[in-house]
Amino acid sequence: MAPCGDGKLLFCVLFLSCCIATLAQRPVDCCTDVITRTTIERRSLADYRLQFRGQGCPNDAVMFVTRRGKELCFATDLPWLNDVMKHVDDLKKGCKEGKYKYKRCFGVKRV
Repeated sequence: MAPCGDGKLLFCVLFLSCCIATLAQRPVDCCTDVITRTTIERRSLADYRLQFRGQGCPNDAVMFVTRRGKELCFATDLPWLNDVMKHVDDLKKGCKEGKYKYKRCFGVKRV
């Protein structure tokens, strides 16, 4: 192969490795804005995940996922959050034990 071809190949490899390294540093899902509402309808929730500022996201938050797949972000200092997270944990546990056959398990991801 000609020397010019080797340089192009090297450039392509370096370019791709830089792109992959850049994508690996960006968080996939981050809450940039949080809701400070006082409540949320528990029936509509299927899952949640905690987000922390030190892991590449701009603020601490709890991201709830509805049964339809919509993501809602709430501030972590709301007093009702622990009750709602416990409700979602109980729902996921019950759905797993019941093999996800109940109507209330719609939208809950299989684990």
